[in-house]
Amino acid sequence: MLEECALPYAVRKINISAGEQHLPEFVALNPNGKIPVLVDDDGPDGKPITLFESGAILVYLAGKTGKFLPAGDYAKYQALQWLMFQMGGVGPMFGQVHHFLRATPEPVPYAVQRYTKEAARLYGVLNQRLTDHDYLADEYSIADIATYPWVARHDWQKVDLAAYPAVLRWFAAIGARPAVQRGMAVPQ
Repeated sequence: MLEECALPYAVRKINISAGEQHLPEFVALNPNGKIPVLVDDDGPDGKPITLFESGAILVYLAGKTGKFLPAGDYAKYQALQWLMFQMGGVGPMFGQVHHFLRATPEPVPYAVQRYTKEAARLYGVLNQRLTDHDYLADEYSIADIATYPWVARHDWQKVDLAAYPAVLRWFAAIGARPAVQRGMAVPQ
């Protein structure tokens, strides 16, 4: 989103593998001890603001810039609906797949089966939506920006995007955007 909006920013890397997100200085920014966090020294009314949770950050940046969240009520709520779908389904479930396929010290077959099945269901929902739409909402929006990075890790989920042709088309179109390419390269 920062790249799409051409906003200046600086990245502060947090090594979550080393548990840096639990250090007191980070928890002071995000009491939930998770990434990402946005610190904007030029926030509302000229006051600094610190925000956590991807969805809240995206809604804030859309409001600040007037970009990627439609102004009309119908289109805006379509975009917010798909943003919430990412936040409540795609992110948490794909994250569980990542954990149980890549990080757990011992295999947990039930968890792998449960979360891979749910990930497949969510890919099906995305595929159905994208069959008749170029984007998750009626136009490119914060919903696409939030969802794309999770789909970009489809190999971590052992998902073949060829099984979801509309998602594959969407994924290629979003991935071709220069701002998305720059953003996906951050941090190095």
